[in-house]
Amino acid sequence: MTDIHKINSVTEYNNSVGQETLHPLISVIDFAKTEPFAFVKAQMNFYAIFLKDIKCGNITYGINNYDYEEGTLIFISPGQVYGIESNGEKRQASGTAILFHPDLIHGTSLGKTIDNYSFFSYEVNEALHLSARERELINQCIDNINFELQHAIDTHSKELIVSYLELFLKYSKRFYERQFVTRNHVNKDVLARFENILKDYFTSEQPLISGLPSVRYCADKLFISPNYLGDLLKKETGKSAQEHIQLKMIDVAKEKIFDTEKSISEIAYELGFKHPQHFTRMFKKQVGISPNEYRNMN
Repeated sequence: MTDIHKINSVTEYNNSVGQETLHPLISVIDFAKTEPFAFVKAQMNFYAIFLKDIKCGNITYGINNYDYEEGTLIFISPGQVYGIESNGEKRQASGTAILFHPDLIHGTSLGKTIDNYSFFSYEVNEALHLSARERELINQCIDNINFELQHAIDTHSKELIVSYLELFLKYSKRFYERQFVTRNHVNKDVLARFENILKDYFTSEQPLISGLPSVRYCADKLFISPNYLGDLLKKETGKSAQEHIQLKMIDVAKEKIFDTEKSISEIAYELGFKHPQHFTRMFKKQVGISPNEYRNMN
């Protein structure tokens, strides 16, 4: 297996590619201006955003391999394994990177909202593909951050750098929402397959063995990340992945309740509930009446 290098700081990454460190917690790297270096797989203890202009071989994110697309933004969260397959030879990289340590945004508005940018947990094959106009706006944000890094650090530096970084992420969120719309036909296919996964799950013995299906279980079956699935469903239907799972469970439960030979407790166990009262509580919350009341009404 390929060794995974741990990179704990922005400075450590800068040193590995021959980049001068202008700020210990954030860096903007133009790879065209760096010296050739040997690509490795690494686990980075900070956020990283890569803007790629050209195809440049396979990369690894988690356990999967992907090809770079042209003109894409890739977002990596702290602790993720990221890298490019290499035989150890030095190569000239291309594109741009923004690296920033979580300490940079602590105590700021971005620090409070960073979890809202769920694309940091997307897989690489769910990268953001930019239009020419979007690319211009992204480049402006990068230039603004770079300008502040070139400026001597003063009392305004952190606030300005973080504000430009936050603007960058807000634009990225907007562009991702646009991408969900422009990939509507792909999204419809995902929704259909998601429904089939839930149908197959609830018509099997799996609930009795494993309980209710998790969002991650469904995402893994679809070969996408849980966050991407959740955001896609929210955009397409207005409901979260968890809500979809619960609603499907309720539909199946309603059918089972018509079978009067089974008690409500038996049905609850079949649906994956360890405690029937939890099923009754969830059913009443969704339907407005208890399972027994629903059975008597119908």
